[in-house]
Amino acid sequence: MTVQFAFGQSDKIQVEEVIDQWHAAAAKADFNTYFTLMDSASVFIGTDATERWNKEEFMRYAKPHFDKGKAWDFTSLERFVDFSEDGKTAWIDELLDTQMKICRGSGVLVKKNGKWLIKQYVLSMTVPNDLVDKIVPLKAASEDKIIEQLQLK
Repeated sequence: MTVQFAFGQSDKIQVEEVIDQWHAAAAKADFNTYFTLMDSASVFIGTDATERWNKEEFMRYAKPHFDKGKAWDFTSLERFVDFSEDGKTAWIDELLDTQMKICRGSGVLVKKNGKWLIKQYVLSMTVPNDLVDKIVPLKAASEDKIIEQLQLK
């Protein structure tokens, strides 16, 4: 795992531990730990264009998956961590080994009362550049409907 930091070593370690614990909690279907690591006003953005959930919405979506005994299993392959100048905000981006093959996760963490919490996390599927021309037609009909709906707003 590659890590880049521009703030304190202990903060970098803490941020990494939060993200590692978060991924591990999903793999073990530990609902309480998973959502305790997220800020009360957090947002999760999934791979589908319609997936943008606040914490409460994401909890409702995730609960049936966690209730099955295993939610999802993401392992970080590479992670970068950067900090705001005041050290109260951290940005991460990582490549993940998932059931969808390589995905990219990116997020923002905030330090509250000495504890790092996930404020936003974005999960994206990666598409190799040489496959874009094959992938776009597969998703075009579905996403054209979403584009149309969003343009009407």
